[in-house]
Amino acid sequence: MTLSWNEIKERAIKFSKEWEGTENEEAEAKPFLVEFFNVFGISRKKFATFEHRVKKLDDKDGYIDLIWKGVILIEMKSRGKNLDKAFQQAKDYTHGLKQHELPKYILVSDFENFRLYDLEDDNIVEFKLKDLFKNVRHFSYLLGYQKRIFKEQDPANIKAAELMGKLHDRLKEIGYDGHPLEVYLVRILFCLFAEDSSIFEKQQFQDFIDHRTNVDGSDLAAKLQELFQVLNTSKEKRFKNLDEDLMAFPYVNGKLFEELLPTASFDSKMRQALLECCYLDWSRISPAIFGSMFQSVMNPTERRNLGAHYTSETNILKLIKPLFLDELWAEFEKIKHDDRKLTHFHNKIASLRFLDPACGCGNFLIITYRELRLLELQVILELQKLNRRIRHMDFIDVSLYFNINVDKFYGIEYEEFPAQIAQVAM
Repeated sequence: MTLSWNEIKERAIKFSKEWEGTENEEAEAKPFLVEFFNVFGISRKKFATFEHRVKKLDDKDGYIDLIWKGVILIEMKSRGKNLDKAFQQAKDYTHGLKQHELPKYILVSDFENFRLYDLEDDNIVEFKLKDLFKNVRHFSYLLGYQKRIFKEQDPANIKAAELMGKLHDRLKEIGYDGHPLEVYLVRILFCLFAEDSSIFEKQQFQDFIDHRTNVDGSDLAAKLQELFQVLNTSKEKRFKNLDEDLMAFPYVNGKLFEELLPTASFDSKMRQALLECCYLDWSRISPAIFGSMFQSVMNPTERRNLGAHYTSETNILKLIKPLFLDELWAEFEKIKHDDRKLTHFHNKIASLRFLDPACGCGNFLIITYRELRLLELQVILELQKLNRRIRHMDFIDVSLYFNINVDKFYGIEYEEFPAQIAQVAM
């Protein structure tokens, strides 16, 4: 389970005190990094590798201190060493990595000083060991939190549709079609999204495919069938001798994995296509077009014209803002300094119900739900200020106070696949 930021900060303070004065890279780097990941409640063994060998540009072997493929590369140096050179050394190592292994972040440290490079945004954060607790949110990607403002035509969205399309086409070619194919793809889609949004552990689904199935794909369908059964079974009802990797997956209610589907069939290329889907960062996929993007998967011709399948977020807001959202925000602004009225308003917005009678993949419902939760967040923060229950606002776990939930959002859709997608997206 993901730790609260409050607990992470407490762990960071303890970590800084315990490792104060550490100097030697050769003797201390490994235990230092093991405990660093533990600050965030992450077991280094599950994701990261020490002393990963790569070929440098000069064709000589290099050894990366620690790499979490696709996420972060860490280069440690003894106290006082030049961190500019450490970063250049780390950059040189990336030339020996495969495309899907390239890190989004590089961290260099001499135990006392930390320098975190965001390679996508070309941004650098620097801080001291004693200030780690103030900077833990810069490592939120380790916990699966997304940081991007989504764009409707973000290349990640289009790439995801293409990769899912390849898998869909191959399954259809071998004769796995109709209702089973639609549900099968939705289940895979859920698993892909779940491991990048803190429902599963980071790379949990990818590692299961990569390490527990044969390279030729011969047992992949059976393994997936077993996984689907596990996801549909609460932990207390699972077999006592179940494989520990399968047991680690959470129970997923909502009936997504309830139906018994025909067993599919995979080959090496199909297995690789699924792994390529895993390599994508699914936390970057926009919830606003989540459903419609994957509806395009079902039509290879329309797949190339992603924009034809959804009402843009901009246009959705043009409808819902004057319809009800602007009025709610105006009411909030008028009464936000009155504790009693604000509590009544909170109950009011939590009781609202929404129906889209032709919901498709649920775009309008998703955006409406998101916007109401943003309004509710402001209500909760104002109530906290008025009641003065907690002095330090940074440590509030506002999730305890949310009352708006997806059970108040309804949709009607004739086609099965969009309806399935809408449920998963919500």
